[in-house]
Amino acid sequence: MRPGAVGYSAPMAHIYIYSPSSAVREKAAFRRGVTRLRRLGHEVEIDEAALASSQRFAGDDATRVAAIHRAAASGADVALISRGGYGITRILADIKYKTVARAIERGTQFVGVSDFTAFQSALMARTGAVSWAGPALGADFGTEEEPDDIMLACFDDLLVGQGEGTGWRVPAADVEATSARRLKGIEGATLWGGNLAVLVSLLGTPYLAPPEGGVLFVEDVNEHPYRIERMLTQLLHAGVLAKQKAILLGQFTGYRTVPHDRGFKLATVVDWLRSQVKVPVLTGLPFGHVPTKVLLPVGARVELALSQRDAFLVWGHTVASGSMAHAHDTAHPHDHHH
Repeated sequence: MRPGAVGYSAPMAHIYIYSPSSAVREKAAFRRGVTRLRRLGHEVEIDEAALASSQRFAGDDATRVAAIHRAAASGADVALISRGGYGITRILADIKYKTVARAIERGTQFVGVSDFTAFQSALMARTGAVSWAGPALGADFGTEEEPDDIMLACFDDLLVGQGEGTGWRVPAADVEATSARRLKGIEGATLWGGNLAVLVSLLGTPYLAPPEGGVLFVEDVNEHPYRIERMLTQLLHAGVLAKQKAILLGQFTGYRTVPHDRGFKLATVVDWLRSQVKVPVLTGLPFGHVPTKVLLPVGARVELALSQRDAFLVWGHTVASGSMAHAHDTAHPHDHHH
């Protein structure tokens, strides 16, 4: 049953809201997000510095580090960022990763997107702990219109421990391109990735440890296709892409092509990428700076399969309990069952 349907009842959870990156400028969206979560029956705890501001940041560096550690100590079911932006890369050396990992072992799920990629990458490199690429409070729960049904359903699955996988419809061109690469099924690969620009900024640091034989997913916003290609080129030349079993391209939004591109577009970048790597490249993953976003377990072992035009990414018992048969079909939102 979808959120908003008659009889729908979200699982009650303790959600801790904190701000590790940019300052919250859209206070109305912040308030709407908190109100919505509470109306869904959740206990929402707001960090003491969630609305702090120092230059463009949500407080100075020490304030934001302390907020992360308070989130880890909160005992909440979910530690949810208020927003992304910029700021986490500045504080990576000061985060107590083992403390965060212990909080995750006790049941606190860390969820976020965009700049949060830096935290997730560092946590994975330092401890191997699993965190979730997913929504942020303001942009996803604090929208003026109703939040996206699929995002809400995936978030609820996380709360009840049933977030076991996701599925989406890929373009026909993906099937043709992938058939030559013989994607019959990938098992036991580590899922990792997030915002492309943030990942590239971590190359050569202790906070990025690309797994051998992983499944890499990337997305970005406000980046022209040539800049997306340039960042992918950096990952290629650094030897990262050759070590992966598959590359998943999420949503790339907020850019405009110009006349002198002369036909150079995102599809051009995808074609170029496929010419450079031997592994399957699938597009259309429902994740990025978009309303319809699934939750993805960064650092978890996953299975990836393609059946005709339906792609399935499954993690099952790796990070959650229950049957592995359940997967979100975000390619057909109106047929989405929860």
